[in-house]
Amino acid sequence: MGSRLLLSSLLAALLLHHSSAFWIINVVFPPAAKTRAPSNSTPPLIIVPGNLGNRLEAKIDKPTLVHWLCYKKTENWFPLWIDLNMFMPIGVDCWIDNIKLVYNRTSRRSSNSPGVQVRVPGFGQTYPIEFLDNNELAGYFHTMVQHLVNAGYVRNETVRGAPYDWRLAPNENAEYFTKLQDMVEEMYNQYQQPIYLLGHSMGCHYILYFLNHQPQEWKDKYIRGFISLGSPWGGAIKTLRVIASGENDGIPMISNIKIREEQRMVTTNPWMLPFEDVWPKDHVFISTPNFNYTSRDYQRFFKDISFEDGWYMWEDTKNLTTALQPPGVEVWCMYGVGLPTIVTYIYDEEFPNGDPVDFAYGDGDNTVDSMSMSLCKRWVGQQKKPVHVTEYRGLAHLDMVFHEEVLNQIQQILEGKSDTPKEIDVRLSAK
Repeated sequence: MGSRLLLSSLLAALLLHHSSAFWIINVVFPPAAKTRAPSNSTPPLIIVPGNLGNRLEAKIDKPTLVHWLCYKKTENWFPLWIDLNMFMPIGVDCWIDNIKLVYNRTSRRSSNSPGVQVRVPGFGQTYPIEFLDNNELAGYFHTMVQHLVNAGYVRNETVRGAPYDWRLAPNENAEYFTKLQDMVEEMYNQYQQPIYLLGHSMGCHYILYFLNHQPQEWKDKYIRGFISLGSPWGGAIKTLRVIASGENDGIPMISNIKIREEQRMVTTNPWMLPFEDVWPKDHVFISTPNFNYTSRDYQRFFKDISFEDGWYMWEDTKNLTTALQPPGVEVWCMYGVGLPTIVTYIYDEEFPNGDPVDFAYGDGDNTVDSMSMSLCKRWVGQQKKPVHVTEYRGLAHLDMVFHEEVLNQIQQILEGKSDTPKEIDVRLSAK
């Protein structure tokens, strides 16, 4: 009991630390959804979370251990993300060794660490995206799901989650897209209505990839619309810092260099590097005393940080959604603006094994810059289906899934009310 209280306290302290994380790790006790009158209109909805946005489980039978205190074998599946033990000094080494991927540059495929099995629990259910831990301390989509339930939705029936192995880019997650298509068709047949797809952050890229690989006839029949929240359509500058020197996102027990080992071993980070054809050729993302890295310098970047596998990962994934091919369904693109957001990381001679010493800022949601998120505007006129864009001034990246203004707008969309504002200033509602 005492260890559980200690770990819960550590997690609470971590999650209360404010950070502009692209990853879902800084939320505890999400705000309660306000009660509202139930609606008679509850068109089926599927939610696709962002990076780190759903639970993972593991079972191990390992040939070797990174530390003698690590478990060598388990009979049952156990929480891998979030695992409270990862916040302990030795636990982090065990956790990194369990969750990291091993990339083979010959086969261009990733695999789990030797002796580790990883699965995604609860596909089709909301619990793995509402809270990321069994103790329900780290909340993600809980506020939104509860808001929908208050409006008449039913968990795991009319609103369902589509969690996935977020360590893998779509080119290595084919089974997931088969399951997602099957769930869409199942819900359509059950409710005799087309489905809304809702994504947050990187989950929007997963949805775009899925829709880009479906015939238009299928989309016309099965998909009512795509609600996009805070998507880095042109990639995320922060991933360069994560890959270069690591980013612990405020976890006091884990150094940036320590967490970098895990962050380099997932293929979704190279996938989300700023897209080449989107950014100005001379925009410097990382500045060091020896070189300034732009989107034209990725090969040198990976070589200079001694992570050449990253170049191959990027080569494998760079064309998955870079073209931003229109999804072919009605789109509601919503994102935050008006907050200082890092667009250049400045390092000293310790690069890449030291933290940035300074930053240059642009406009965005304090995690993703507004230029990247606004690229959905390109689809206006590129597809027959309407594209609606709403900018939320003063709204942070993760708050997109909590804020009452966003939740109310989503409800308006689901109820078929087409009046979509171009801008909402959330600072006014906070006064």
